[in-house]
Amino acid sequence: MSCSRASQESERQSQEEVSSGYDTLSSQDRDSILESPDSSQDTSAGTQSGEDPSDSGSETESESEESQLEIGKSSEEQTESSAEESSFSQEFGCPRAPCEHCVTENKQNEQVMPRLLSRGQFLLKVDCEGTYQCARTGLIFEVNKKTDIKYSVLSWSKYADLVVKPWIVGGPLFDVKCDPAILVSIQFPHSLCLGHHESLMTFKVFHITKSGPALESTVDHSNTHVKWHVSSLSPVGPVIQTQETVQHHGAVILYKVIDSHPSLSFRVYVATNNDSFIRDIAKAVKHSSKKFMKIDKPPVCLKLLENGKRYRLVSEPEAEITPEEIEFVDGSLLKLKSYIEVFLEQPLEFKLSLVELDSEEIVWKAKLRECDWVQHDQNQNIQKNSTNLNRRRKISDSLPEEENYMKRMKQIDTSDSIKKEVLSDQQLMTLARKFGKEWIELGIANLGLEIADIDAIQENCEDITVCKFRMLKKWQERERKNATAQNLYNCLENDASVEVHGILKGFLE
Repeated sequence: MSCSRASQESERQSQEEVSSGYDTLSSQDRDSILESPDSSQDTSAGTQSGEDPSDSGSETESESEESQLEIGKSSEEQTESSAEESSFSQEFGCPRAPCEHCVTENKQNEQVMPRLLSRGQFLLKVDCEGTYQCARTGLIFEVNKKTDIKYSVLSWSKYADLVVKPWIVGGPLFDVKCDPAILVSIQFPHSLCLGHHESLMTFKVFHITKSGPALESTVDHSNTHVKWHVSSLSPVGPVIQTQETVQHHGAVILYKVIDSHPSLSFRVYVATNNDSFIRDIAKAVKHSSKKFMKIDKPPVCLKLLENGKRYRLVSEPEAEITPEEIEFVDGSLLKLKSYIEVFLEQPLEFKLSLVELDSEEIVWKAKLRECDWVQHDQNQNIQKNSTNLNRRRKISDSLPEEENYMKRMKQIDTSDSIKKEVLSDQQLMTLARKFGKEWIELGIANLGLEIADIDAIQENCEDITVCKFRMLKKWQERERKNATAQNLYNCLENDASVEVHGILKGFLE
């Protein structure tokens, strides 16, 4: 009985610690927490618009989308989207190498390749009851009948203030959408080495709901996954509490600066091997003022990374390395990801090694050759574009000077007038018809409306399409001359559906 009371008291303290972190936030911060891509809708309850909450259940998808996204596609259809999937795959974690410290397990789950949707979402269509593992993310889903599961990887940094010590991040954070009555359990991949200290570690699942954050008990855990019985769905991910030093399965990720200089400049990221962290790195590189290419080298570390230990990056031949040494900490909660800069004056082949200072052991190593950074495809594209440009120049040069000038001015005037034209009511209604259940989140997070505006709109009209139209109209009234298709596209670029993007692009064309 005393053990049971202690367990309940520990659970209560955990809930209070997380809730206290949530309570200290401003109302604006709380709203932003529940704003993640379609994420904070608790799919176990009804939505404000009265629509079916299980939008990934099956009937809510159109026939055309189902035929496009079905897992059992023909090889020809899969080839069509392979380029998009390939470019997106660099944002996700690396396969785990066998770990000498982890206990080997023989559990086998059916591996299923999901389809990649817009905004980094995956769709997994399962035909019957069973347990299925996503070949992209490592998530394991247990379902009791046929269903569709939508999910995406989220960033932990958005929730940094809510992960209260002694709890730390244990693996990637996910936004999962499915009918909770069908999705029985989820097994989250984690990036920790349990080694011989498994009994001293406590796993929980960090769960963001409409009422705030919570820590929920797990069913079981293994050397690779943490199992959780689904209660409701929203941003969820594993956290851990332990009294011992945490050891991580790590990865080293390389990016090269693309510029016209003959010298070589690289960013080297030392990361925990989890999807959230690695996708954060890809986003940071993408939004940098410089252009980068990812260098394809085996990223998985040969040795475990340990919090608090120092590591040195070594180059042969010698290169400028800044900083030469780093103290490793799991940066999952940090918005800005640290990296090491490597610079070589001459474009030579070289070797990089990450060395643990205490033991002098090599944690990771790679040899970089000229073929790793020479962009053959890019050079071909540059040559092709240059040829087309020269051809256009020859045609332009053959036109009378005045006619050529008028043609250029007409193109500029047409382009600018379209970009500056305020959207009409007919265009807003066309857009409103294409907005889905996420319209409230888009209105608040992307268009700058207040929740009071949304409440007033819903109170004064019953038709959901009219509500969406009035939301757009409210945005238009505030923006006035800036209520253009280009401005709206910029506001919704990262979060709106493919259909909305397509209509806005049509307006711009």
